[in-house]
Amino acid sequence: MVDYHAANQSYQYGPSSGGNGAGGGGSMGDYMAQEDDWDRDLLLDPAWEKQQRKAETAANRICKVLAVNQENEHLMEDYERLASDLLEWIRRTIPWLEDRVPQKTIQEMQQKLEDFRDYRRVHKPPKVQEKCQLEINFNTLQTKLRLSNRPAFMPSEGRMVSDINNGWQHLEQAEKGYEEWLLNEIRRLERLDHLAEKFRQKASIHEAWTDGKEAMLKHRDYETATLSDIKALIRKHEAFESDLAAHQDRVEQIAAIAQELNELDYYDSHNVNTRCQKICDQWDALGSLTHSRREALEKTEKQLETIDQLHLEYAKRAAPFNNWMESAMEDLQDMFIVHTIEEIEGLISAHDQFKSTLPDADREREAILAIHKEAQRIAESNHIKLSGSNPYTTVTPQIINSKWEKVQQLVPKRDHALLEEQSKQQSNEHLRRQFASQANVVGPWIQTKMEEIGRISIEMNGTLEDQLSHLKRYERSIVEYKPNLDLLEQQHQLIQEALIFDNKHTNYTMEHVRVGWEQLLTTIARTINEVENQILTRDAKGISQEQMQEFRASFNHFDKDHGGALGPEEFKACLISLGYDVENDRQGDAEFNRIMSVVDPNHSGLVTFQAFIDFMSRETTDTDTADQVIASFKVLAGDKNFITAEELRRELPPDQAEYCIARMAPYQGPDAVPGALDYKSFSTALYGESDL
Repeated sequence: MVDYHAANQSYQYGPSSGGNGAGGGGSMGDYMAQEDDWDRDLLLDPAWEKQQRKAETAANRICKVLAVNQENEHLMEDYERLASDLLEWIRRTIPWLEDRVPQKTIQEMQQKLEDFRDYRRVHKPPKVQEKCQLEINFNTLQTKLRLSNRPAFMPSEGRMVSDINNGWQHLEQAEKGYEEWLLNEIRRLERLDHLAEKFRQKASIHEAWTDGKEAMLKHRDYETATLSDIKALIRKHEAFESDLAAHQDRVEQIAAIAQELNELDYYDSHNVNTRCQKICDQWDALGSLTHSRREALEKTEKQLETIDQLHLEYAKRAAPFNNWMESAMEDLQDMFIVHTIEEIEGLISAHDQFKSTLPDADREREAILAIHKEAQRIAESNHIKLSGSNPYTTVTPQIINSKWEKVQQLVPKRDHALLEEQSKQQSNEHLRRQFASQANVVGPWIQTKMEEIGRISIEMNGTLEDQLSHLKRYERSIVEYKPNLDLLEQQHQLIQEALIFDNKHTNYTMEHVRVGWEQLLTTIARTINEVENQILTRDAKGISQEQMQEFRASFNHFDKDHGGALGPEEFKACLISLGYDVENDRQGDAEFNRIMSVVDPNHSGLVTFQAFIDFMSRETTDTDTADQVIASFKVLAGDKNFITAEELRRELPPDQAEYCIARMAPYQGPDAVPGALDYKSFSTALYGESDL
């Protein structure tokens, strides 16, 4: 049976391909047309068809043999090429795997291991695949040759499968040795790195701990320390010594690690040895410095204890002495205020007593300063730099000397101030005595005159004219006495300028004298005026001298305090004694209130003698009233309820007529005529009985 595809190939590639020649150079359309022609011819020629089938069979066999041979040759070439490449790669790789030069650091060895792992992961797997494929291709080739009755394939010399296997075995042995070497070398370097890192850590910790320790041990801070500071420094040093002993073990460990690194041939042994030697040298130096510092601290402690005792003694004596000086300065600068010579003499006596204590105070000052100097001497001789202040007091020798100098300066100033004040008080005492001498004369004189004037106004000796004459003589004598008061004012002015506020030599002050003088002038003037008014009242009312004396006697009788005025109860008693019905009943109270409104229109609660006389004169004499005046105007008006300006001008003098016309209101009654004037409201207004 003919293979269609093989026949198809024979048509395309066979030697007798048809009329178009070998290779079938026609187009696809031509080919299909030609095929149709052939099919049509074959159907027409059976013999040709048979011959054609034989040719196709022969062509197919030849093509198959050639294809197998070509494929075998291709496999042989691939084997030779792949074997050659693989063996070349093995030859290049084995020297790299046999390179066992150790590196200095674990990082470099780890890089080698990483390169080896890259080789295992990246580079070798393709080669393993190539080797496997090479063996597969070789076996396949041999099988095909055997099946096609061809002789077995013999690779070139050195490219046999056995050669490849031997090379590959050598490669794997080199790999194994290289890997073992890498791991061992890394473990060795890890050990070295661990020891080196341990050395560095311990060395760094130790160096960090020792950092500043030499400077601290060399520091002469104890030279400026106080006793409490030095005790604290000693305790701190003891703690450091304990710490130093504890670090001894670390130093020994550092030295042991450095020794082991040397034995293991550590590549950086030189730097390790240098650092270790530096640590050991420093350790020896720290031990020596520690011992020296302890000796210095203990020595300084003893010296500071002595100085501290001196400081304490200084403070115990300086504090009270300083307080004494401060109190003394305060007293010496105190602003004293004295008012008498006795007070300033007391201050002078106390100041003299204070000055007598100054020599003892100066000796105490010298003793206190000597204590301080001794403490300074001990410090300087032992090169101790004191902090500059006494821990027990803030009072320094400079403060003591400064305050002492201040006291020395203030003493003469106080002397001067006291003497000045003494002179001032002596002058003030003179002014007091001078004023008192004058005031003790003027004061009683004024009081006497007041009493005499009161007696004159009460006793009513002689006529009113005699009393008036007598009072005016008193008034002239009072005015003539004014120079004595002026002299007292001048003396008082001097006292005020001297700021003198009290005077034990007199009970009279200038204010009292002034008030007394003003009262005296007022009393004499008022008394004279009262007598003059009494004379006017007497003459106007026709009161006799006997009636005036009777009125005065009644008034004086009820003027118990001789104040020249009667209170409401005193006035009521006086009225009752004169026969007025003002008893304590409703009618009597009404009458008394009416009388009080007359004698005390201002409601002051007092009835003067003049008001009393006016009241009594109205009660005992015939006086004009508003009704009488109205009746008179009615006569002039011809019995009318109003009056005209013409009638007023006809009946009265011109000035009085015009006076009435100007003040009379127009008449508003039903019988009024033009120009009518209201004489009734005018008359009541004259006596205060209307709002006109």
